[in-house]
Amino acid sequence: DSGTDLTAATAALLSIQIAARPADEDHPYGHGKVESLSAGVAATIIALGGTFVVIQAVRRLAGDQPDINVGVGLAAMITAAIVNLLLAFFMGREARRSSSLALRAESKHLQTNVVQACTIIIGLLLVAATGEEVFDPLVALGLAAYMGYAAYGLVRTALSEIMDEALPSWEIDVIEGILKTHPEVRGFHRLRTRRIGATRQVDMHMTVAATLTVAQVHNVSDDVEREIEGRLPGTVVVIHIEPHEEGHSDFEIVVHHKTGE
Repeated sequence: DSGTDLTAATAALLSIQIAARPADEDHPYGHGKVESLSAGVAATIIALGGTFVVIQAVRRLAGDQPDINVGVGLAAMITAAIVNLLLAFFMGREARRSSSLALRAESKHLQTNVVQACTIIIGLLLVAATGEEVFDPLVALGLAAYMGYAAYGLVRTALSEIMDEALPSWEIDVIEGILKTHPEVRGFHRLRTRRIGATRQVDMHMTVAATLTVAQVHNVSDDVEREIEGRLPGTVVVIHIEPHEEGHSDFEIVVHHKTGE
């Protein structure tokens, strides 16, 4: 188990270091997507661990029942649970602060270690209380199911970033809400969003009154970008300006409408 923990931690560290590199000519959007690979490594390790647990549980149910030293097992698992719980807490807090997928994946991996230790503790207590060693493999099968679910969640998260899935609906609502606070903005369309590592990418076509000067439009655009970046830290916003025309497109989302214009 220590070997898999070291592998996952190494993958997270390398991906974070690569993702932190600034954008360059060959990677104009940065290197953030490499964190998806770290999540894939963590998911693979969790899935392989779950598979191993299933194999061992089936063997024990089939009759291969080694003697279980409840006292030694409980002491080791309680220690492991406390250590991994602390690591998962601090890792999860940093993942939320930095929006790092690699740290989130490593936090999930550590959480599975905590669940694993707690599950083993429950199994050992049941064995000690009943004298029936069959509880050990049965509880292990429940642990394997949880590990499979955790691995699936990490894979889905990594794939959503690789496939440029749109930002969550509440974040889209934040963007639309900011646009609605600017009376100069008449509408917008082609709003596209995605996440690349810890960075959000937002681009849109924004329509304004054709009577505004270039300087006025530039100021409005800067204000919108600044407010979005303030509400959603780590966001890169690109806005294409167009003159507003009534009934211009079925895809147009009209934000402000003034009669007589």
